[in-house]
Amino acid sequence: MPKTITVIDTFGFFFRSFYALPPLTNKEGFPTGLLTGFINFIDRLHQDHASDYIVFALDAKGPTFRNEIDPEYKAHRPPPPDELKAQLPIAIEWIEKMGFKTLMQSGFEADDMIASITKKAVEAGMVVRIVSHDKDLYQLIDDDKVVLVDAIKRKDVNETECLEKYGIRPEQFTDYQALLGDSADNVPGVKGIGKVTAQKLLNAYETLDNVYANIDEVKPAGVQKKLREGEENAWMSRKLVTLRDDLFETVAWDEYDMDDRNPFLPIVPELIRYEMNGIIRKLKAKKLISEEEISQENAVQEAECPLPANAGFTAKLITDESELAALTGAITPETLVAFDTETTGLDYLEDTMVGFSFCLSAEEAYYVPVAHSYLGVPEQVGKAAASAALRQIFTGRVVGHNLKFDLHFVNHYMEGFEPSLYADTMIMAWLAAPESALSLDKLALLHLNHTMISFKETVKKGEDFSGVDLADACGYAAEDAWATWRLYEKLTALLGLQGEHLLEEAAAVEFPFSLTLGAMEEAGIRVDTKVLAVFLEEAKERLAALTQNIYELTGSEFNINSTKQLGEVLFEKLELPVVKKTKTGYSTDEKVLNALMEEHPVIEKLLEYRELHKLVSTYLDPLLQLGQQRPDGRIHTSYVQTGTATGRLSSKNPNLQNIPTRTPLGARIREAFVAGKGKKLIGIDYSQIELRLLAHFSDDPTLVDAFKHDKDIHLSTAIALFGEEEAPKKRSIAKTVNFGLLYGMGQKKLSDTLGITTKEAREIITRYFETFPTVKSYFASIVERSKEQGYVETLLGRRRYFDYDKATPMLKAAYERESVNTVFQGSAADLIKMAMNRIDDVIKKERLPATMLLQIHDELIFEADAAQADALGQRFQSIMEEIHPLHIPLRASLNIGAHWGELK
Repeated sequence: MPKTITVIDTFGFFFRSFYALPPLTNKEGFPTGLLTGFINFIDRLHQDHASDYIVFALDAKGPTFRNEIDPEYKAHRPPPPDELKAQLPIAIEWIEKMGFKTLMQSGFEADDMIASITKKAVEAGMVVRIVSHDKDLYQLIDDDKVVLVDAIKRKDVNETECLEKYGIRPEQFTDYQALLGDSADNVPGVKGIGKVTAQKLLNAYETLDNVYANIDEVKPAGVQKKLREGEENAWMSRKLVTLRDDLFETVAWDEYDMDDRNPFLPIVPELIRYEMNGIIRKLKAKKLISEEEISQENAVQEAECPLPANAGFTAKLITDESELAALTGAITPETLVAFDTETTGLDYLEDTMVGFSFCLSAEEAYYVPVAHSYLGVPEQVGKAAASAALRQIFTGRVVGHNLKFDLHFVNHYMEGFEPSLYADTMIMAWLAAPESALSLDKLALLHLNHTMISFKETVKKGEDFSGVDLADACGYAAEDAWATWRLYEKLTALLGLQGEHLLEEAAAVEFPFSLTLGAMEEAGIRVDTKVLAVFLEEAKERLAALTQNIYELTGSEFNINSTKQLGEVLFEKLELPVVKKTKTGYSTDEKVLNALMEEHPVIEKLLEYRELHKLVSTYLDPLLQLGQQRPDGRIHTSYVQTGTATGRLSSKNPNLQNIPTRTPLGARIREAFVAGKGKKLIGIDYSQIELRLLAHFSDDPTLVDAFKHDKDIHLSTAIALFGEEEAPKKRSIAKTVNFGLLYGMGQKKLSDTLGITTKEAREIITRYFETFPTVKSYFASIVERSKEQGYVETLLGRRRYFDYDKATPMLKAAYERESVNTVFQGSAADLIKMAMNRIDDVIKKERLPATMLLQIHDELIFEADAAQADALGQRFQSIMEEIHPLHIPLRASLNIGAHWGELK
């Protein structure tokens, strides 16, 4: 006797069960019709289907290869009823708990799994019984070797049944569907061809190939015309309906053994909960369970969230809105709440919140799903209940990890309510160790010795969090909130040991600053896409001309953007002198090209090409695309508060801080950033802020006098270095020296920058420190302090640490430069943060008609009503200049214009 394998078209069977049975519910009102049909089917398996093997085929989440053939495939299927969706995940979970195996593969449907296992089984000499009511599987019927089983009607479907029902043989079924189409799956077929015509065509010509090979003979003429017009759709439809049967090279049949054990014992609690009374009675009759076990089992159980064995806390899924209201209703202004969100992606403008987690103690954390969207997802918390809960949560002392990100999504649920931020563990970790890794995973491992559940293990490749099963989502998300809670405790203690002032600085400046940045990100800045489009077209035309110039001057065509090809052309074909070689070949960086300027006329063209190509690829193309994506034409950057050790902000997606300013081309890009209708842009730029800080910290009399009397500091430095007569001509040198020494510029760098010899550069630096001895001694004191203490501090006491003991000589020299740089650049960052917080507070409290849009290092850009732009600009300027007492005055320049290019 050949062995038999039973293959279940799982979703197909579930759908059939759901619609075949009355709308049953348990005493809680939870629908149980599908579950009842499933349990009855499993119970009948042994008596109805004598089978050696059994396997359940499942559809994978996400698109399949058929969506690549036709994006409209299954695009308009109506969503299944909520009662069905609520039962599906339970039934699928039961399959695994009962010990049955499933087949699923990303990019393919359950039918492809069935076709592939069927092919292997037939090759192995088995009889295949496919439990399904899906006509797509008729193509697999093979006499009595492969039959379909209607589990509801308890009827087998073989070749004879197929011929009686459809008038065609199973091997003709894909061609039949290709002609007929399938409106349920959005398979187009040939428009106008119905069942009868499709049968007649296949009875006459056998196959679709023969139909089209003999198209001239097809009668009547109307059918022929339809076939000709619909030929493309016919071939595409056949591709869509043809099942893949080549997905398995080998099959381990013993994994699918259908043994004689009772499958229901592992799910007894669920059988009781969902009142599967028929099966419970059978289990009792067989004395497999007792009355006592039933009475002890709680029919209403809390949802389990899988966690690692050593998690140290419990995770609870909250889908009951009254339970959520009760939990959050207990939160007071003194309650510490760790909070996190799960989203469909990182773009708050396009993506959405899927759920949120919160933690109120070190023992338990909760996950609240709001928008999971996979097939069979249970009922979740509605928007109104979620909004009420979030409002209540944010009356407490909310702690998050990069909470600025979460608030972008939370804001959609908080209309008219401005959430607060009590603390942020990412910022705290950055304050404690500015150059360490700041991800929650790494911090949990470092400070809690806890390995977090992996995102990659939770969310399948190519999918997002909305497709994660609620139980898995609960464990992952609740752990984030719990880890944030625990980290807050640890980092509070750590920062306290390093200095209480760090906790004070965090609360007074850094945490509020995160909210300030969040508001700026949401505001965005408008770009004139027409200006960008014109500039882009001009730039591309110029690039094309430059490309031809370069080809003509070098006598060859090559990839100008390829360092390797360019190097070969310059140094082998043109035989220009080699300036520098690297491990990968000739260097062609900007410094090398500048050194070759006099060697060949192509060098000038190459430098222009590179500048223009960078503008196009880095700025013009991306900015134009971003501007065109939004109806209001506004671009929204993201600010990274913890991205640098000094404390300066960085900007990404897109980076608006690095748009060139010194070239005419860069300036043209800025002209595309414009004020909205009836508004003006305000630009306020701190003047020489780091040099002013040098005067403040060093108390150098020359510097202090220059700033107190609003003298030209660079001219004053030039006079001190070169004398009255030479000073005007050498002001630019003095400026380079003034700023360069703050960043640890040595004689080599100064000589390269100014185009002078290293001897001349050394003499200038020596003269500078002789002229400003207080500055030299202050620089030395910073370096000495960094070595003694192991850190330096900024104006507000933020620290940057240096481990000199483990450093190489080269690294020690770098630490010395960075210690000086950190004091000034970090203190400048402190000042502008305080100013931004103060201005943001004033705008909100007084409801001023102005919005802070951008921070470009020492410059702030606002958008304001045109009529009040002058008054508001002056007010903001005053705040910036008076934000913190220094020994010398702070000064900021004010400019107002219709676009960024006018803010000079």
